[in-house]
Amino acid sequence: MRRRSILISTVVISCVYWVCESFMFFFLAPEANFIQHLLGPDRFNTLTRLLVLCLFAIFGSHIHYTARREQQAEETIRKSAAKSRSILESIEEGYFETDLGGRLTFASGPFVRMLAAGPIQVLGRHAAEFMAPESAERLRQVFDQVRSSGEVKRLSDCVVRDPQGGERRMELSLSLIALGEGEVAGFRGVARDVTERIFAEQERKKLELQLQAAQKMEAIGTLAGGIAHDFNNILMGIQGNASLLEMRLPEGHPGLEKVKNIEAYVESGTELSRQLLGFARRGRVDVRATDLNTLIEKTVGLFARTRKDIRVHFRLSPDLPAVEADRGQIEQVLMNLCVNAVQAMPEGGDLSLATEAVSLDETYSQPYQVKPGRYVKVSVTDTGVGIEKKNLSRIFEPFFTTKGMGRGTGLGLASAYGIIKGHGGHINVYSEVGRGTTFNFYLPASAQPADREKPARNPVIRRGEGTVLLVDDEETIVRIAGEMLRELGYTVIAARSGSEALEVFAARSKEIDAVLLDMIMPGMGGGELFDRLRAIDPEVKVLLASGFNLNGQAAEILARGCRGFIQKPFNLEQLSLKLAEIIPAGQAPGKPTAHPPPGP
Repeated sequence: MRRRSILISTVVISCVYWVCESFMFFFLAPEANFIQHLLGPDRFNTLTRLLVLCLFAIFGSHIHYTARREQQAEETIRKSAAKSRSILESIEEGYFETDLGGRLTFASGPFVRMLAAGPIQVLGRHAAEFMAPESAERLRQVFDQVRSSGEVKRLSDCVVRDPQGGERRMELSLSLIALGEGEVAGFRGVARDVTERIFAEQERKKLELQLQAAQKMEAIGTLAGGIAHDFNNILMGIQGNASLLEMRLPEGHPGLEKVKNIEAYVESGTELSRQLLGFARRGRVDVRATDLNTLIEKTVGLFARTRKDIRVHFRLSPDLPAVEADRGQIEQVLMNLCVNAVQAMPEGGDLSLATEAVSLDETYSQPYQVKPGRYVKVSVTDTGVGIEKKNLSRIFEPFFTTKGMGRGTGLGLASAYGIIKGHGGHINVYSEVGRGTTFNFYLPASAQPADREKPARNPVIRRGEGTVLLVDDEETIVRIAGEMLRELGYTVIAARSGSEALEVFAARSKEIDAVLLDMIMPGMGGGELFDRLRAIDPEVKVLLASGFNLNGQAAEILARGCRGFIQKPFNLEQLSLKLAEIIPAGQAPGKPTAHPPPGP
């Protein structure tokens, strides 16, 4: 359209010029005819007119060319600007420009969206107005640095606040807008939203810390379990000698009181060892479908009666599914958590216990190394002094305590951790200094209804008869357990290793009525020896003994046909009852009638 206008204008100007020339000649030579008026009076005049027309044509063509080039340049600039705008709008990074005072003069769409505002709300405002105070101060400092040095500067982890109160994290890269010859018009910057990346890094670090904590607790648990095993063997020697001495002293003997004191100290040592084994997750002894609501009301209710300065609140969910648990160990967990809560409230306070059924998905359960599924959640909350953040990461470590000397062993929470993990659950803690602490533990829900508690029976020592093969690598245990067996009326054959026991049993299996077998031995362990004994006599009666609880290995041996389990240290009464179960009265000496082994 523009080219047509230029062409028409050139033709019109040329025509006007020609008419003007002809009109002037008409006045100068009125006697000339029409042709002379149109073409001029002579050839020179005609050529002059044609030359001028050529000049008009050249001038018009030049104008047309120049106009076309300008139009093309404008189109190129327009397309380039549109392309740049399209690129700025399509990339994730935001682009912005400011004047020398830091006020925004241009903002791309992504940058405006990062600020959670409209273009009208952004332009003309200082970039620091959209940031948290600390980030705003850092941005102003970077503006000054860029202006003074002329170098590109970067600002990381910049906190931007949106009008709704939310926060996002950005990384900024700032540089000068140079006009040449040392003049600058302002600043330009590129912004990148790193909120998701920082959140992902925080989650990754959190998972790494949880994994490291789990590995550390596993390593400490292994060490604690080994210590507890050896400690139980030592206690076994003390307990065995005390039990024998108690039976042999006459009634009223002044030494009986000392013997009972020894047994009391052994029981204290056994409790300490039990807590270590609980932390080491060395299994559960008596697993039954349990109603946690009933167990909590019973255990914490008795505890509450001893502390009148503590107000106990129950928020127990009705229709709570049962859990497969060792009731004694879960009672120990509850007592440890309650004692911990009370110690955190020296002037009294509120202790709340709540239960609910929850479902844990894979995302939640993975860091805690538990299976996803249905769980029963138990929360124990106090209004005490709280736990400092620096101590939270070590709160479940054995022997770690913030209490003064003599106020705790540092094993209560450690054993609670081990017991819950041993039940296939997990435990965590949340605390604020001055506001209180909440412990949450989760146990897998069971599809079975809760079992009723069995009435307690009066303990008695039951003597027996028959031959018992005693297998243990500890000389002290062989000697003490041998004396205890003989005191109960049994004949004892001792073996101090798995290979020796195998040789003895192969030669004398017909006269052996039962085997008291230590589970942990160097060389041939209890599990391998049990299988070899059964290969010789499928009906062999084995009572498994260990300083550990009924853990996975012991449970597997029981599942393969072992008749029973007894935990060290044991006394005469416990040993007599276990042997009476596998060697019923009237079946020894000699081999008893074959019958299928009971379940574990």
